[in-house]
Amino acid sequence: MQDRAASAVVLELRDVAKSFGSVVALRSGSLTVERGSIHAVVGENGAGKSTLVKIVAGVHRRDEGVFRFLGEDVDFATTAASKAAGIAVIYQEPTLFPDLSVAENIFMGRQPRGRGRRIDYGRMYDESDRLFARLGVHIDPRRPARGLSIADQQVIEIAKAISLDATLLIMDEPTAALSGVEVERLFAIARSLRDEGRGLVFISHRFDEVFALCDHITVMRDGSYVSTDRTTDTDVDAIVSRMVGREVAELFPKTPAEVGDVVLEVDGLTSAGVFHDVSFEVRAGEIVGLAGLVGAGRSEIARAVFGVDRYDDGAVRLLGRKVPAHNPRAAIRAGMAFVPEDRRRQGLVIEESVARNVGSVIRRGLARAGVLTSAAENRAAGPWAGRLEVKTSALDMRASTMSGGNQQKVVIAKWLATEPRLLIIDEPTRGIDIGTKAEVHRLLSELAGQGMAILMISSELPEVLGMADRVLVVCEGRITAELDRAAATPERVMRAATRTSAHATAAAADEQKSEVTA
Repeated sequence: MQDRAASAVVLELRDVAKSFGSVVALRSGSLTVERGSIHAVVGENGAGKSTLVKIVAGVHRRDEGVFRFLGEDVDFATTAASKAAGIAVIYQEPTLFPDLSVAENIFMGRQPRGRGRRIDYGRMYDESDRLFARLGVHIDPRRPARGLSIADQQVIEIAKAISLDATLLIMDEPTAALSGVEVERLFAIARSLRDEGRGLVFISHRFDEVFALCDHITVMRDGSYVSTDRTTDTDVDAIVSRMVGREVAELFPKTPAEVGDVVLEVDGLTSAGVFHDVSFEVRAGEIVGLAGLVGAGRSEIARAVFGVDRYDDGAVRLLGRKVPAHNPRAAIRAGMAFVPEDRRRQGLVIEESVARNVGSVIRRGLARAGVLTSAAENRAAGPWAGRLEVKTSALDMRASTMSGGNQQKVVIAKWLATEPRLLIIDEPTRGIDIGTKAEVHRLLSELAGQGMAILMISSELPEVLGMADRVLVVCEGRITAELDRAAATPERVMRAATRTSAHATAAAADEQKSEVTA
């Protein structure tokens, strides 16, 4: 038997398969991760990446194929068995115990003991400090986990992995909710772990991060292995082509639409300490993008317009009629729809079926004599699921078992089923693959072409510039610029996104006029 400590290959998966009933989640997954390397796994949503990770983590057991860890054949029946072998998974949203201290979360179930078998808190805090020092960060091990940023929570999970002497760390979309500074800190930690001789797997849809951090890239498509390359031997175009197995049409397939009458009118909307004196319009056939830095107040404005959050002053009108404040039901009746930023927590009942999710907002209209049947839900959901090409074998499939891209399509289908006049969509393509992004963008363009008014909030500047007819830039709760499609450049948007002056809107307008005159 090969010496585990001396094995150059940390993880080897070959032709691994996994099915759930009639649904094939993984057809032929293969991955080889070496010590001292960071290995990216990329693919569209539904490519099988998550299933592959869950097999390694002991959540699922494979049906077929080879699974070796440190040179030995393994088959983990539980997550505890995977952890005990030296595997740690760092998820996008860590699951710490919020009311326990940082140190207690790191050493949960294996706290150091002192006299009388009592927990030795002093030693536990000291060991936690040493772990954080090794990672080059400072987090107070005595403070409760509640209130920590996602970035700090991920560092705690990594510290836990190091304390367990994990040989393989898997990072599943770890940067989706992080700022630029937090991403750089995470990358520095990842590189230091690689330099210690550990193997790392990095799963991400962000190609700039993949190419900046990783040594190798494995591509998966439709549940099968496609290719593995050194990062230095390939490029984004080649990887995208292998991921989708076809030529991706223009990522932002924006087609001209006839702009009609005002659908949404927001006048002087103010929420103390959040946003101030926000006024804008959205017309039929128009996509208006809300841009700005994280924390600028974009999502809060959208939530207030739809009635999820309260506001102190101002008014919202749809088709000329005032919409009652803090009343989402009234907003829906008026003709609004709202696809929220967090689809899993706010957009879906994650353990319910596709049909039930799609029909959830129009449920009253589907009931007959107070009785709602599955058949009625299926009839209502079927056309929308088909139109959005939701990849699911049956409408009774639970949303929790679907890929992120398909979950997003279900949320959009749910709201389109209400036949809205205004669609508010927050982060329409966050965490979904490039092929599905193009599909969502194409759908938004088609809806605008049919006369729907769309308010789109996005942290991805290329998405805003690629899809919006007009861009409203938000900085510290104020709209600091309004730019039409032709005038919206990355430089202009970023300048407006960092302004705090009350005269910023006028300055942006003057700048636009001067260039037109020139």
